[in-house]
Amino acid sequence: MAPPAAQRSGTNRRAQFGVFAGYLLASAGAALGALLLIVSLVRPEAFAGLRTMASDVTASVGEAGAAGRVGTSNFFDAIAGYYEAGSKNAQMKEEIAIARVKLAEARALEQENEQLKAVLGLAQDEREPVAIARLIGSTSVSARRFAYLSAGRADGVKVGMPVTSPMGLVGRVLEVGRTSSRVLLLTDSESIVPVRRATDNVVAFAEGRADGSLRLRLISLGINPLEIGDVFVTSGAGGMFRPGVAVAMVTELNDDGAIARLLSNPAATDVVLVEPVWQPEAVAMLERPPSGPTEEGIEEVAAELPDPPASPPLPPSPSPTGSAAPDE
Repeated sequence: MAPPAAQRSGTNRRAQFGVFAGYLLASAGAALGALLLIVSLVRPEAFAGLRTMASDVTASVGEAGAAGRVGTSNFFDAIAGYYEAGSKNAQMKEEIAIARVKLAEARALEQENEQLKAVLGLAQDEREPVAIARLIGSTSVSARRFAYLSAGRADGVKVGMPVTSPMGLVGRVLEVGRTSSRVLLLTDSESIVPVRRATDNVVAFAEGRADGSLRLRLISLGINPLEIGDVFVTSGAGGMFRPGVAVAMVTELNDDGAIARLLSNPAATDVVLVEPVWQPEAVAMLERPPSGPTEEGIEEVAAELPDPPASPPLPPSPSPTGSAAPDE
């Protein structure tokens, strides 16, 4: 058998030369690095020119890399900002919707406070109201116009009492229960209220119509003195409604009066006052049925009459003709 040295190929020799060259290069690199390290420690400014030259050469590459990095960052930031802006926009829309609701509630509360203040202002009138109640319902389909109050017999409410609001007259009590009442609204076809124009004494009757308006029928026929925009108030005639309560405003003229719009709309009225009858004696007199004279009434009237004067004594009757004369 041949010795192992004789069987080595050229490939193995080249590998050995490569390893040897690698060792030489590594040793030279280490020596060069050690030299450069010693030079940098002893004289740091020696390689300043090389460093600046290298930085100048690589500056454009760094700028391109920085621009790409910034652009990429801005791109992802824009995407993230888009989604974040969308979520913030949706959140802001929700907050705006909530704010609008709160604002509407605040306005409604302010309006309710104004209504309550107006009601209290009405309650401070010379005649104290019987009750302060709320309209809890009304007819919507029937041709008749009724409303329902949250006050009844237990609160002192009686049939015939006027019902008013801060805007004017609403109607009068038609039926009374223990804790609720039914109100005949002014727009009912059976409702008739004596009114007058607020600026003068032009009197009329306000009659309800089925369409929710009022018909103003003048008492004095002739030239119609009414104008669109005239405001009518209660006249106090009849003794049921106190004078000066706002009723309606003229919207259309006709031959014998006008068509008017109700000022106190029951649909927009919440709190109302139940007032006492203005002149209960007059109302009772109007509601009292007529009756003929009775014997007791005649006797009472006769007793109150003064006695007739006494008649004077009659003169003596003259003697008849041809009668004998008295003795001398």
